[in-house]
Amino acid sequence: MDVEELGRWVESGRIVDFILVVIACEAAALVVYHRFTGGGLGAREVLPNLASGAFLLLALRFALARAPWPTLVCAVCAALAAHAYDLSRRWAAKRALPSVARDN
Repeated sequence: MDVEELGRWVESGRIVDFILVVIACEAAALVVYHRFTGGGLGAREVLPNLASGAFLLLALRFALARAPWPTLVCAVCAALAAHAYDLSRRWAAKRALPSVARDN
């Protein structure tokens, strides 16, 4: 892929589509790995974080496509909601730990 082709991918938003597919494959791989091995992170730990990033990428995609501004705002708000949910779960889990473990 040359520089001009990459530029067309960025301008058209296809690069965002590609990244979103990669994120979906990552999520599926992590969930399947956890389900079969018990290792890694479970869906509850992984999906909110990946969702917030995916919604930000959707906002970028909408901006590149010159979509109506309410569409862009909805994607950013969804990213904020997923991020807030992820942080609230992490903080709640940290509060549940003994104080010695929290200091690290």
